[in-house]
Amino acid sequence: MAFELDIGFVSLTGRKAVNEDFCAAMLPAEGQEDMGSIVAIADGVSAGGMGREAAQTTVTSLVRDYFGTPETWDTTVALDRIIGAQNAWLAGINRRRHPAMGLTTLTALVLRGQSYTLAHVGDSRCYLLRDGQTQQLTHDHVVNHPDFKHQLLRSVGAEDHLVVDYLQGELQVGDSFVLLTDGVHGRLPERRWRECAALPTAQEAARWLVDTAHAAGSDDNLTAVVVRVLGLLDANLHDANRAAQSLPIPPRLRVGEAIDGFTVTALVADNGINLLYQLRDPATQSLYALKTLHPARAHDQDERAMLAHEAWLARRMVSSRAAGNLVQVHEQLPTGQSRSAFYLLYDWHGGETLQQTLDQQHKLGALQAVSAAMQTLRVLGLLHRQGVIHRDIKPANLHQGDDGVLRVLDLGVALSGREPDSMRRLHAGTPSYINPEQWGHHGKAAGKSAHGHATEGEPELPDAQSDLFALGVTLYQLLTGKLPYGEVLPYQLGRYYRDPTAPSRHNPEVPIWLDHVVLKAVARDKSLRFETAEEFLLALERGASRPLTVPPASALLQRDPTMLWKLLLGFSVLFNLLLVYWLLFLPK
Repeated sequence: MAFELDIGFVSLTGRKAVNEDFCAAMLPAEGQEDMGSIVAIADGVSAGGMGREAAQTTVTSLVRDYFGTPETWDTTVALDRIIGAQNAWLAGINRRRHPAMGLTTLTALVLRGQSYTLAHVGDSRCYLLRDGQTQQLTHDHVVNHPDFKHQLLRSVGAEDHLVVDYLQGELQVGDSFVLLTDGVHGRLPERRWRECAALPTAQEAARWLVDTAHAAGSDDNLTAVVVRVLGLLDANLHDANRAAQSLPIPPRLRVGEAIDGFTVTALVADNGINLLYQLRDPATQSLYALKTLHPARAHDQDERAMLAHEAWLARRMVSSRAAGNLVQVHEQLPTGQSRSAFYLLYDWHGGETLQQTLDQQHKLGALQAVSAAMQTLRVLGLLHRQGVIHRDIKPANLHQGDDGVLRVLDLGVALSGREPDSMRRLHAGTPSYINPEQWGHHGKAAGKSAHGHATEGEPELPDAQSDLFALGVTLYQLLTGKLPYGEVLPYQLGRYYRDPTAPSRHNPEVPIWLDHVVLKAVARDKSLRFETAEEFLLALERGASRPLTVPPASALLQRDPTMLWKLLLGFSVLFNLLLVYWLLFLPK
């Protein structure tokens, strides 16, 4: 469903000479839809003057600058930075003036994904109309006495340090938000202004509120903003993060225990970070997979954010062409219950991973291995075109279902451009399947430091070619039961100082054309490898009909940049041995 809003606003001078209220709304530009929409209302303080200017600059800077903040920031952080900067500017001006000038209230509302965020200072108000009920979301920062109810305790520009009230909540289709200055809510009883909900448009509702308050004798400026939620976007990453941080991590579950209407049937995996269970829905007998954090990681905010990113990315992929080769994640529980804890619920598919097949058979036939690689490449091509890097392609994450579909598992360390910074910096993946560039080895002669020592290059961030290298290693392993560079430990660069042995040397059934494809996929030099999944796939589809040429062997100095020094050392040792022999044994 598309994110659709109906926004109406009216601001009148009323019985005053100057309108010191100000309001504004801004929708996201193309490409910034995930930032949501923002509306704000302000009531400039008359005492001291410059209230109109304070209200206008505060609202204008907020709605414009909001879209300049990083999308990775939480909405409250973005609002707090902007409001704090505006307050510091006004407060700095007021240090040189007495009485203070340029003060204002502020109430701002951001609708983002499936949640709202409210920021509030002063006595302007925001109400939520939902299912016929009215809720005041803000609290007036005024003196609690009838004779001083217009005296503000907090306002933008009054103090160097401003405390802003923040509130976040879930959005629902049909919600209406009403933002009012005190010229309206001070004269219009709540039971009356709720009548605006029956009006057909938000603009008519805002006009009715202002006109009715004016007719009721309001002697202040009158401003009303009405926002109606007609449709919601899919849950965005901020929604997923908020759920991840608010829900508890489930305790370690035992077989037979129940959780949210499911029964635990097996513990499938425990890697010390995540737990994977098989669940059954007693009502339908359908099986599901539950993935959650290990209880020991329950307080690790980064791990929670990474699991939330996996959930968001998996839901985002549901509508993509790659969905048929991924495992569907359930946002709503099939049991109809609400989640009592933070976890991901996936469909369960019968079958086994290619790693399980390897454990039984040690290696696959060429036809079966090539078929698995081609199916995986089609999925990777679709993911890469959407800017998603899997980062952990290996036999254990390729699942051959009983239905004949090969599925790519585990988006837990995938990169989408929206992942947490800590996850982007993490050296994720399985070392034996990681391309040399991520370790800082680029398959070329190393440079020299200022002291003349050989140095490796800077590690590269993973990209689409990283997934293709990992798939090349996987295909090599499926064909031979071995890894092209052996078991690689983290930062074990020595493994990459030789070219891999051709797969046919380990498995004579591998044709020569397939040798060339596999060796190109796992070449030490990045420039010799496949650049796209489509190029890799085409080479497998053509097979023997249009075979690739054999990849050139790496030069000796490329395989080992220290070889020159080793040769010189060997020559020096030999020369010195001959010299010693001559001095000791040859006649003088």
